[in-house]
Amino acid sequence: MLKLDDVTKEFRIGAFGGKSVTAVQNVSFEVVPGEVVSLIGESGSGKSTIGRMILGLNPVTSGSITFNDRPVQAGREYYRHIQGIFQDPFSSFNPVFKADRVFAMIKDAYYPAVPEPEWAERVAASLRDVRLNPDQVLGKYPHQLSGGQLQRLLIARALLLDIKLLVADEITSMLDASTRIDVLNLLAELKSRGLGVLYITHDLSLGNYLAERTVVLRRGSVVEMGLTDRVFGDPLHPYTRELLSAVPRLHEAWDDATPVDTCRYHRRGGSGGLLEAEPGHFVACAHLSTCS
Repeated sequence: MLKLDDVTKEFRIGAFGGKSVTAVQNVSFEVVPGEVVSLIGESGSGKSTIGRMILGLNPVTSGSITFNDRPVQAGREYYRHIQGIFQDPFSSFNPVFKADRVFAMIKDAYYPAVPEPEWAERVAASLRDVRLNPDQVLGKYPHQLSGGQLQRLLIARALLLDIKLLVADEITSMLDASTRIDVLNLLAELKSRGLGVLYITHDLSLGNYLAERTVVLRRGSVVEMGLTDRVFGDPLHPYTRELLSAVPRLHEAWDDATPVDTCRYHRRGGSGGLLEAEPGHFVACAHLSTCS
């Protein structure tokens, strides 16, 4: 369905754009229908940049992103099938418009011929699908709703379209623990209906909870990817191990992660700098910046 092939993104910097910084380098992975892929990395690793390129908000410098074997081309028809939800749900709403406006815009853009009574029933059904009571959210301003309600409103909006892929960028980071689980369970339910999800997060525990496959990003490059139970159960790259060791455990004293200098995959990287260490489990050299 969605495929990234050797994708690189450079941003021009400096007073006259004479210099550039590489935010994403040679990234390749896929998302298939009915699958959640977790894109994990620390802040500044390039996760959101990848999400924005998939959504057509930033152009690709080199490489390609395709959806159903066609190049990504931002536009009304593309957004009928791919939607994004971001970290701050409040920024996705105009504070002077009520929640109804979000759904009215979808109707105007995609379904102008649908009669109002039929559209109202579609909206109500979509809200019930995300466990919202239409009577309690429609007619409300964004500031009258919680962050969890707003995130589910955005998911309901996406469901009104014929979406195949949802790009979920840190969508639970501003929610409390109980609401966070509700939203994650909702994504899992949508996955069971055949929706593909790219779940962008820096929270390893949530990625482990939700995703079948995991892609670990460091400084814009993929250092490890594969089935989630393998990546988390037997992390091969030192960076992945450091990320896992940094997860707080209530029953253990805090201990700094110990860097690992040696790498058994040094100078053995395959295509895109990744070696298939075991079936479906890929890892990069720990000395990626100097490995040739």
